[in-house]
Parts: sequence; C-alpha cells; structure tokens
Amino acid sequence: MSQPTPGTPSLLRAINDRAALMVLLERGPLTRPELGALTGLSKPTASQLLARLQEAGLVVLDGIREGLPGRTAELYRINPRAAHVAALDVTPARIAVTVADIAGAAVAEHRLATPGRAGGDVVEKVRAALAGACADAGVDPAGLSRVIIGIGGAIDPSTGRLGYAAHIPGWHIPDLVGTLRDGLGVPVDIENDVNLVAQAEQTRGAARGHQDYVLLWADQGLGSALVLGGRLHRGATGGAGEIGYMPVIGAPTARDVGKRSDHGFQALSGGPAVLKLLRAHGLRGSTPSAAVQNAIKAVDGGGPQAGSAREALRELARRLALGLAAITAVVDPEIVVLSGEVLLSGGEALRALIEQELHALTIPRPALRLSSVDGNPVIAGGLDLALAAARDELFGAVNRRDRMNSVPS
Repeated sequence: MSQPTPGTPSLLRAINDRAALMVLLERGPLTRPELGALTGLSKPTASQLLARLQEAGLVVLDGIREGLPGRTAELYRINPRAAHVAALDVTPARIAVTVADIAGAAVAEHRLATPGRAGGDVVEKVRAALAGACADAGVDPAGLSRVIIGIGGAIDPSTGRLGYAAHIPGWHIPDLVGTLRDGLGVPVDIENDVNLVAQAEQTRGAARGHQDYVLLWADQGLGSALVLGGRLHRGATGGAGEIGYMPVIGAPTARDVGKRSDHGFQALSGGPAVLKLLRAHGLRGSTPSAAVQNAIKAVDGGGPQAGSAREALRELARRLALGLAAITAVVDPEIVVLSGEVLLSGGEALRALIEQELHALTIPRPALRLSSVDGNPVIAGGLDLALAAARDELFGAVNRRDRMNSVPS
C-alpha cells in the first residue's frame, strides 16, 4: 500500500515523528523527557522515536545539560544539514538567491547580475545563481530539496507559460516550470513575487493571525496579493493581484493608448508617476522611494517645502487609495498590508494618509498596516514555502523507509 492504513503502527509512528520534529524545530534543543512531555509520549516511546530519527539522520545530539537533579541529560536537535532549500528573487537586473538549511537558518546568499541578458538559456541563469549560493554554503546544488522562484509575473496553469512579465526577458518559454525541473534536476516551483511577500507577512509579519487580507506592493511597479480563507487566491490564469493593469479613474486605459503603453493604475500610481508627482511639487529623488522619503523629511523639518510636500503626499495617498478602494469593496478584507519601497519609505505618515483616504471611499474600512518582515520579503516568502514542502517530504521519509523495510523479501 502506498499510504498507511488508519490506526496502524506505521501511521502512529508517522504522527509521532512529525510531532516530535516540529517541536524540535520550534523549541529545541530538548532532552528526552522534555520532548516526551511536550508531545505526550511515554519515555519508552520517546526513546524509540529519537533512536529512529537519529538513524534516519534527522536528529543529532547537541551536547548535555548539567546541573539538574538526576542523571545528566542528553540534548537533541534537528540535524540542520538533513536538507537544504533555496529561494530566488528574479528581476530584470539580477537574480538574488538565499540557501537555507532544514531548520530555517540562511546559510548563504548570492546575487547574479543579469543586465541586458535578453533571451538566453533561463536554465543556465538559474543554475549559475544556485551554484554561486551553494558554493558559499558547501551544498551540492543537485541535492537541494526544493527551489522556489519569485518573479514579477504568473504561470498560466493552462499553458505553462509565464504571463504578466514582459519586462523580464528570457523567461517566456513553453512549460517553464517543467523545463527548469528537468534542467536542474531538483524540485522547482515558480510563484508571483508579491504573492511570496504576502506569504511572508502571514507567517512572520503584519498579517499573522489573519485569514482574509490584501497586500499592496508599491515600488517601480504595482502589485497586490489576495489571501482568502488563509489561502492565496491566484485566479484562473494566475493573474489575480496584477493591479497595475487595473483601469482607474484619472488614468488612461489600454483602449486609449495601446496594450504596451502606460495605462491603468500603474500610470496613476506606479514608480514613474510617483516621481512625476513629487517633482511637480519641487521634491526630488533618484528613485520613487527616495523622493517619497525626501517628502517625509520636508514635512518633518517644517521648512519652506513642508506645505508642498504635505500636499504631494496627500495626492499620492488619494491615488493609492483609489486603487485599493476597488479591491476592498469587492474582497472586504480584515486588514491591508502595505509593502514595497515607496510605501515603506512613506512610513507611518503615508500609511495614515492612505487609510484616511480609503475609509472615505468605501464602506469596508479595514485597518492598514505597514509590512514588518525584515530583509527581502520575496526571499522570505519563498523560503517559507520551500521549507514547508521539504519538511513534509523529509519528515515522512523515515516512515516510508520503515514500511519498505518491513515488506517480506
């Protein structure tokens, strides 16, 4: 049988093993009595479990704990080198990679510059990026348990092609995921980058404890992610959340300017529009986020530019709230999480302005919260997904081996 029958010893071992491994991930290192107490297992069962997990290479000794009544207690922890995963963040200019061990610790980071590399072999690009990170970590790229790639687009399930990503050359090939899996020889999945940001917010950021929320990403481009009932909503073609294309009042439509021209919400509130708006109020910056940051400084400084900067930020908030209003009116989320360099550069001041404008436009009035994920949120969300998949596979492997070994020869 491919699956254990309910109530059989193999199923009970699988349940106990997974419970113990998750406790060690969350709490360990632990002694045998501590592990037994936290999982509700008897001493003999806990001892057998640890022996089984040690033999499988999933658990290792981590020294001893002295100074307590009774015998010296051995400490056990997850073997961090039992498996490794990788997360990639792909933009037109570079591929950023982080490799993590099965315990979730980042062991290496790497950045592969890809300026002007139109076309070319996408498998070779990813292989080179992974090789750079794995070399630093002393990990064999072919041994990675899972690779998650975050990119500013979405895989259409019906075609296998990457859509909504004309700005990233070289990735528009048939069966992109299958091609990468075959070419790299490891399990690979591709996810929209903003969806990965939403994943990170749910596990470690501002959306923890929430089942229905919207994430708004604003940088050079605009994006959104919808989490409904605790699950990402991707849409029929993977394009849910591609709000840069969304028609909004005050912006040209695709019908007006043509499909490849600047239109919709992106034309009103994307990075180039933010720079244009702030420059019209006498505020400069090398990037949209830098210009927003300068506007915040001008307001805080109270100098001659304060009034103009305040009005520029208010207008930016109006524009962003207009797009958010269309989403919240349909979805009615618990909260909206704001992320991306433009929104984070605006900080609490811009957050409060957007919330005020949004609540004036719609009957649903969700709270707006700034992202609280440290580092690269695309990488963080990618590692979360990669680790979840790798742990599901790895933590069941010992019981599959037990079943195979128990089959009579």
